[in-house]
This record gives sequence, C-alpha cells and structure tokens, in this order.
Amino acid sequence: MKARNPAHVVIFDLEFTAWEGSMESRWMRPGELTEVIQIGAVKLDAASLKEVDAFDMLVRPRVNPVLSDYLVALTGIGNAQLAARGVDFVTAYRCFLDFTAGGQTWAHGRDDLILSGNLKLYGWERALPLPSYANAIPWFAAQSIDLKGKRACDVAEAAGAIFEGRKHNALADARGVAAGFIAMIGRGAPNPFLAKYASP
Repeated sequence: MKARNPAHVVIFDLEFTAWEGSMESRWMRPGELTEVIQIGAVKLDAASLKEVDAFDMLVRPRVNPVLSDYLVALTGIGNAQLAARGVDFVTAYRCFLDFTAGGQTWAHGRDDLILSGNLKLYGWERALPLPSYANAIPWFAAQSIDLKGKRACDVAEAAGAIFEGRKHNALADARGVAAGFIAMIGRGAPNPFLAKYASP
C-alpha cells in the first residue's frame, strides 16, 4: 500500500556569517562561526511544482553582530538593513518551522547542520526540532548533474534552467534550486517529492 503523498515541499537556503577565506578554512579560524543572517524558502505544490508561498527573514547574529565587508559585498545584505529588519535567530527559526508545517524540506548541501549548529550555539537544541530534511546534491547526481564545488545559486544553471535574482540571496538561491528540480523533472527525472513518500 502506498503512503499518502505530501501536498507541499519546502526548498530553502541560508546565508550565514563569513569572512574572506572562511570557505577555504572551513570557518576554523578563531572567532569565525556560521551564524545565520537570512533564511529564504519557497513552498511548492509537490505534484504540480508550482510555487504556492515564499519565506524570507533576516536574522541578527549574536556573537558577531557586525557583518564583514566580504559578506556584505557577497550577499548585498548591509548592517543597517540587518539592524532595521533583522530578528533573533530563534524568532526566525520558529517562523520557519511554522512555514514548513512539519513537511519535508530540501536544500543544496547540509544546511540542516547550519541550523542545528545555530540551535546549539544559542542553547535551543533541545527545545526546538529540526525539520525533516533532504540534501538535493545526491538527487541531482543521480540525474547526472554534478554539483561538486557549486553553491545553491549555481544549481539552476547546472540543470539548464535560468537563475533569477541576486546570487547569494537566500530566497533567490532557494528559487534557483527549485528551478533546477523543475527543469530536471520536466525532462523526465522522477519527482522526488512524491516518490520518496511512496512504498515500493
């Protein structure tokens, strides 16, 4: 008997604190942490793949509250903008959990580890759950799309779709990953948002 397919799936992306050379050093230099500064997500109808809702929140980091010039240039998110619109991580994360409504979430890479790391950093790892999570990279690899060394903002173009918006903006990047899924499924790849929930 097949399990009931979900009505929606959420594809999300994160921006987090970084400095020149952070990626190369894997954030191992003193004082460098991957504190979330933006959560962006789109909710798709799992069958039609139409976007039905979007989520975008800026987050004020606690340990390193002033963004580096490198990160400002990369994301376009400025310190004044963060001060005016940003909320605490726990507030943003609760809103994100509400947005996911307990459904499946997907992202490029291991953004789930960034979320769990922030929960642990701020002492909330036992109080708030992680959403059900799937890494998009293995699915794309199974469709012969190699995303090694690529970022979320590269997924759309790697899959033959068009990226719209500013790269390294979490909402635009989430839409880019969604565009990659939609392009591949449109060319005959299995819809993982449905198949994953069906028993053989």
